[in-house]
Amino acid sequence: MKKAILATKIGMTQIFNEDGVLTPVTVLQAGPCVVTQIKTMDNDGYEAIQVGFGDIREKLVNKPVTGQFKKAGVAVKRFLREFRFENSTEYTVGQEIKADIFAAGDKVDATATSKGKGFQGAIKRHGQSRGPMGHGSKFHRHAGSNGACSDPSKVFKGKKMPGQMGHVTVTTQNLEIVKVDVENNVILVKGCVPGPKKSMVEIRESVKAK
Repeated sequence: MKKAILATKIGMTQIFNEDGVLTPVTVLQAGPCVVTQIKTMDNDGYEAIQVGFGDIREKLVNKPVTGQFKKAGVAVKRFLREFRFENSTEYTVGQEIKADIFAAGDKVDATATSKGKGFQGAIKRHGQSRGPMGHGSKFHRHAGSNGACSDPSKVFKGKKMPGQMGHVTVTTQNLEIVKVDVENNVILVKGCVPGPKKSMVEIRESVKAK
C-alpha cells in the first residue's frame, strides 16, 4: 500500500457525467492529514507512518498523547492512525497528506464504524423469516428453535439470535473514485461508504485493484 488518507463523511449526493448518466456518490472531506511519527524497522520492527486528523482542543487530549504531538511539532489532532506504506521512508514528520494523492478512476477500500441499530431481533439482524401472522398462530417473529433438547442440551456457539446490531468496523472494498476536488480536499466515491454522517473514514488504496 502506497496511498491512504483519513476523511470525514459528509453525506451522499448524485452527479451526472458528460453522457448524462446519473451516478450516486458519497462526499468525503479528505484530510489534510499530518504525519506525526515515522515507524522504522530498526526502532519498531516494521515500517509505517502515523498520521493525525481532525482538530480538537488541547485540554481534551491526555498528557502522553499531547507530548507526542509536541515532539512532532504539530497541533493536537482528534484521530491518530497508522498506515503501513511501502514507501514510508519517503515521508517526513510534519508533512501534510491531502486529497491530491488520489485521482479519478482510482480504486479504494473504505473502512468505518457502521451505524448502531441497538438490540434487534433475529428477523432484522439476520434476515430470518417470520411465521404466520394469523390469530391462531403462536409463532410470529420468534427466532425459532435454538437447538435439540436432551442432546446436546446446549445452544451451540455462533447461533444466530437477537442481540446488538451494528456499530462494528466495516470495510467496503474496490470502490471507485469519481472525482477529486483538490482545492477543497473533497473526494467523491461511487456508491455508499460505511458509517453515519460526520464519522471518520479510512480511505486506502484497494488491495484488489488490478
